[in-house]
Amino acid sequence: MQLIRKNKALQFTVFFCIPILIISLFFLNQPSSAVEITGIEFIGQAVIPTGTIFQNTPVGGLSGITYDDTNQLYYAISDDRSEKAPARFYTFRIDLSQGVLKDAKVAPVGVTLLVDKNNQNFAKSTIDSEGIALTNRGTVFISSEGDAAKFINPFIKEFSLASGKEVSSLPIPDKFLPSRDGKKGIRNNLAFESLTITPDNKYLFSATENALIQDGSEAKPGVSTSSRILQYNLSTNQLEKEYLYRTEAVKPLINITGKYAQGLPDLHAIDNQGHFISIERAFTGLGFAISLFQVSLEGATDIQNVDSLSQVDTKAIIPVQKKLLLDLRKLDVSLDNIEGLTLGRVLPNGQPTLIVVSDNNFQKIQRTQFLAFKLKTESSSRLQRLLRRLFPSRQ
Repeated sequence: MQLIRKNKALQFTVFFCIPILIISLFFLNQPSSAVEITGIEFIGQAVIPTGTIFQNTPVGGLSGITYDDTNQLYYAISDDRSEKAPARFYTFRIDLSQGVLKDAKVAPVGVTLLVDKNNQNFAKSTIDSEGIALTNRGTVFISSEGDAAKFINPFIKEFSLASGKEVSSLPIPDKFLPSRDGKKGIRNNLAFESLTITPDNKYLFSATENALIQDGSEAKPGVSTSSRILQYNLSTNQLEKEYLYRTEAVKPLINITGKYAQGLPDLHAIDNQGHFISIERAFTGLGFAISLFQVSLEGATDIQNVDSLSQVDTKAIIPVQKKLLLDLRKLDVSLDNIEGLTLGRVLPNGQPTLIVVSDNNFQKIQRTQFLAFKLKTESSSRLQRLLRRLFPSRQ
């Protein structure tokens, strides 16, 4: 009997412990700077009323935001299609020195007009700027949704931070471009809303707000949509990978207006290992449903060579992982049309902050709303994350 027990113990060691040891040794040599968000706490809001004028431009339409840690400034892109004023981004100061956010603590301090390579302002309706991301070379990348109805292509371009002049442009694959027959490409106003760059400035990511026409349905009440995340290598300015991001299926409790919109308006890289915070926003006909997720690319399938998700077996495609961080409807605030987010300054106690901002659509009944959160984070290795998936804690 003792011999049998010893053999079983030996088998356990060989078939379980040794593989774990080998895996451990492998992952010890892998990068360990991944960030996990373990807590999020609301620390206040600030509102800029619609109609506010700054340097002869109406402040509004803020659809994306990025933080300049060196100068402790925030840059926010307006989605004004050069209709109310030329296409532009704003510079803001946001004071979180007291660990909270209040109305008087957010103020515009600059506005930069965007110009093309010929130093010309973008013509009316030729641009729909939605995302913005700061580089380490004195520039910002800005994404435009284009206009599928008018066959104006989306773009991701780099602009000088100081002058607003176009510097470069990233290639957009044909499958994203609208076609005359309406069988492929972005859906109108549901394209490149998001933009972010990894902390090491090696990769830029964007995503479609909803599915491409050839990839499946747009989001509907109670029906999710299949967005694509795009990964560009900034050393070559080439698209390297694409990933499937499935939004949540949001069903309105009541919809008096009959209007509905839902999708992925922004994401922000929190480390160099493929982890992000994303916003999912739904207009349900009676207010907004807005949630923050932590997103991971680990194990997700590269779908760059898949031109149409409708033509393949999607069961064989692994989407990105998502974990709900916060349903903003649980906050004691009236939510507006939240579209942009960025990690902000570190608080005096060392905790990182998250800033989100709303697009007021230049409507009097809406507001430009800034919400601030402090985050609790942990660094973890791939081994630690693997073990947590293999042996989830029971709480």
